[in-house]
Amino acid sequence: MTPPALASVSGFTPEDLTTSLLIGSIVLLIAVAAVRLANRSGLPTLLIYLGLGLVVGESGFGLRFSDAVLTQVLGYTALVLILAEGGLTTQWSAIRRSVAPAIVLSTVGVLVSVAVVGVAAHYLLGLSWTVALLLGAITSSTDAAAVFSVLRRVPLPSRITGLLEAESGFNDAPVVLLVLALAEQAAPDGAPHPWWQVAAFAVLELAGGAAIGLVLGYAVGRVIKRVASGSSGLFSIGVLAIPVLAYAVADLAHTSGFIATYLSALVLGNLHLPHRQAVRGFAQALGWLAQIGLFVLLGLLASPTRLVHQIVPALVIGTVLLLLARPLSVLVSVPWFGIRWRERIFLSWAGLRGAVPVVLATVPLTLGTRNTEWIFDLVFVLVVVFTLVQAPTLPWVARRLGVVDESHTLDVELESTPLEELRAEVLLVRVGTSSQLHGVEVQELRLPRDADVTLVVREGHTMVPTRRTVLHRGDRFLIVTTETHRADVIRRIRAVSDEGRMAGWRRHGTRIDRSIAPPPRHT
Repeated sequence: MTPPALASVSGFTPEDLTTSLLIGSIVLLIAVAAVRLANRSGLPTLLIYLGLGLVVGESGFGLRFSDAVLTQVLGYTALVLILAEGGLTTQWSAIRRSVAPAIVLSTVGVLVSVAVVGVAAHYLLGLSWTVALLLGAITSSTDAAAVFSVLRRVPLPSRITGLLEAESGFNDAPVVLLVLALAEQAAPDGAPHPWWQVAAFAVLELAGGAAIGLVLGYAVGRVIKRVASGSSGLFSIGVLAIPVLAYAVADLAHTSGFIATYLSALVLGNLHLPHRQAVRGFAQALGWLAQIGLFVLLGLLASPTRLVHQIVPALVIGTVLLLLARPLSVLVSVPWFGIRWRERIFLSWAGLRGAVPVVLATVPLTLGTRNTEWIFDLVFVLVVVFTLVQAPTLPWVARRLGVVDESHTLDVELESTPLEELRAEVLLVRVGTSSQLHGVEVQELRLPRDADVTLVVREGHTMVPTRRTVLHRGDRFLIVTTETHRADVIRRIRAVSDEGRMAGWRRHGTRIDRSIAPPPRHT
């Protein structure tokens, strides 16, 4: 029992705890069930979670919440966990080729987007230059998680997924710095700083945060790998503590904590740590919990009566962002890296906004910036409306532009200690409608020596294949391989999918991939 004196001081009683647990558990259960609805409808879960917040809030069940400071604090906490989950579950091999364009898109592309939206907000909405640019900075951050939630059934090439994934990990940090700088200048006691000084400060913060994240991720990761606990649950807690530590150290050093969090988690996720699947599962669970809590909290902070007044301005800014700012940022940033025009169009349309802009919209409120209370409402409406516009059309746009990967390969997560001890990997391959894997026998895949097709699923029926089993469109099959040959297997599957069974042969018939072809089998 809580002593009466303590209860009166804290203002939170055991009865309040019971009510909070009741509401919280019901919201969580509804949120978990809503994932299935989101998968069927093709809409990101963020819309459902924001809706839950609105329903529980003052216009629904009557729960009043208006603490912008607490929202920002909890929002930053949630973003740290979400970035940590993103880094830990990202394969470096999947984003390696996309890192350079993602960095350019997250820096130069962000500046282009901020400038375009700022000009539009100044001339179309009559805002001051500082507030207009602040609005542009707040709305410039994209959310790849929202994209992937609607594209689970429409596989994309690794270059596109890697670029979207890396962009979402990198762009939060520069955007946060830019928003803070502009919001401080717009505050009542804020002093304007030269643009070059702001730019130099941002570069130093990003570089310092990146260095701290990389060093802590590698050094502490190596130590925890050596002293790994036999308990996968305990070890997972230790691993997740490292990105949080990176954020705290970087922030105390007045550098970017968000970039430190993401890079430290990225390093940890590729150190081949023990209990890898348990760590990934724990990180994903915390990431989901952070997303649910964050979006419901943002929904609570919003007021439907205020949102109505920002519909027209949100449509204006959102249209500029979707049809002008995002395409220009992509056009300026990625052509130098061999990104085809069809892929550029898709990247432009796939710039979904998520939690980060709504969280950053609370920054002017916490700094006391005058006449900016409407920014949160505008950004909230913009995120909801344009998610409804873009999300359902993304699969159609991907197919129309021909950027679908017909030989999509996924890592299959199996929580099995023997697999880790054997350093084995399990891959799931889907034969697309136009893939040349159709009609190919299993033996004609010519997989590396340490890889084999173990199971085929066709029209809901499973079979253990032989060397002469023929693959058909719509088939899904499992490949078991060693960790060292994973990349070779993926390259081989994609080659056969693109070129057919003769992939890897010269015109005169000499095989060019002997190194991965299995030796003849005698019967």
